[in-house]
Amino acid sequence: GDFFGISAGARTEWQQYQEGEKRAPIATYVLGANKPEHLEFYGDEDGGELCENITYLGRKGVFTGASGLQVVYLSGVEDGEGGCCFSKTDVTALCESLISKNFKGVDILLTSPWPRGVTNFGNSADGGAPPEGSVTVAEIAKILRPRYHFSGLEGVFYERLPYRNHRVLAESDKHVTRFLALAKVGNPEKKKYLYAFNLTPLTHMDQSELVKQPHDVTECPYKSEQGRQNQPADDDDTGPQYRYDLSGGAHGQGRKRGHHGGDRGQGEKKPRPPPKPTGPCWFCLASPEVEKHLVVSVGDHTYLALAKGGLVPDHVLILPIGHYQSMVEATAEVHEEIEKYKSALRRMFHARGKECVFYERNFKTQHLQIQVVPVPSDLSDEVKEVFEEQSQMKNLELAELPKHTDLKQVVPSGAPYFYLELHNGDKFLHRIRKFFPLQFGREVLASSPLLDMSDRADWRNCKASKEEETETAKTFRKAFQGFDFNLM
Repeated sequence: GDFFGISAGARTEWQQYQEGEKRAPIATYVLGANKPEHLEFYGDEDGGELCENITYLGRKGVFTGASGLQVVYLSGVEDGEGGCCFSKTDVTALCESLISKNFKGVDILLTSPWPRGVTNFGNSADGGAPPEGSVTVAEIAKILRPRYHFSGLEGVFYERLPYRNHRVLAESDKHVTRFLALAKVGNPEKKKYLYAFNLTPLTHMDQSELVKQPHDVTECPYKSEQGRQNQPADDDDTGPQYRYDLSGGAHGQGRKRGHHGGDRGQGEKKPRPPPKPTGPCWFCLASPEVEKHLVVSVGDHTYLALAKGGLVPDHVLILPIGHYQSMVEATAEVHEEIEKYKSALRRMFHARGKECVFYERNFKTQHLQIQVVPVPSDLSDEVKEVFEEQSQMKNLELAELPKHTDLKQVVPSGAPYFYLELHNGDKFLHRIRKFFPLQFGREVLASSPLLDMSDRADWRNCKASKEEETETAKTFRKAFQGFDFNLM
């Protein structure tokens, strides 16, 4: 934020500190100017003591305390004037001074601007839309992996949920980052402008303690803003993975080096239409092969249909209208509407004394299908245990994912997988290598500890006439109307 004011009263008060009439009670370290009118208070030196107990850190650099705590700082703004903005050279020099073979991250990062996109995947900032923020500051945070990142320029208090600095199941665990924006000192709303905490330096911590993941951790918010770094899948932590090209200028037109050289095109990309199926598809809504009498609800990007040969009468599928292979390939709009259907189905079944089990098999399929099977509420807490037991019996590794995990960050495009999501938000993933039982999800739910209907484990044994299917779909459609967001 701005340490100095420009009113006559502020200038008089600062003069009292300079002349020794007033004294800062504790050692205070400040960043540089964000506005041209504040430059006069800093003098010509790039860092140094401004008066007793008040020290200007400088334009950029690293401050290391006696305990070994490492504080990285960058003064100024991205679109500033004269001496109150940071340059491409500043940013590159700052990152390169820290990067080494065994680089793990830094303890604290101090910047005036917010990083752009920091609210992605996280909690919302109070008071509406967050500040636009700086693309370059987001890149620095992504590269340096601070444990705490503080910004104060906007005068708004915001404490983001912690975010992870690694790709789940693709890289070894790393510590999380906590971003905090502080409000203006003495603000009338009494928003927090001080933050006190104890922090053991990163270099003094046991690795297992350092990388512990809190229950509310989210995905890294900057992946959608700057893209992913070009990291190998078999991450061995031997280097910093410093891949960004920060030569794009102050407006965030920075570019990322690709594997094959050259730069990616700039400017906003138009949404691509869904790919066309290579042959007849039973689930593309516009296809003549679709059995439309099973459809019970249609949204803008997805639809809900009764499962053919369902395990139970209210077994349904959530499907994209266009042709997408899996959740990993689907667009953000499809993801968003699938979540709306999930939420609506949870409410509907909960009101009927049931809970939802969602699963997807991206293996020997050509169209995304989210299977939704309700189980009685008194059995819902046993679903996790039964799936884990059945996985072990079949030598399948079913890994539990953090609740805020985005499947796109965990599974490469085109890779086969089985995904399971329970009513309480618990998520599980199996990466399919060679063999996988095609009816696995259905077989587990049909087993004796759960629905106890092993004779219905194969959908081909559960076929009904078109008239029966039409009547069942009609009954479900009527029950779902009060929960269907498309009708509200």
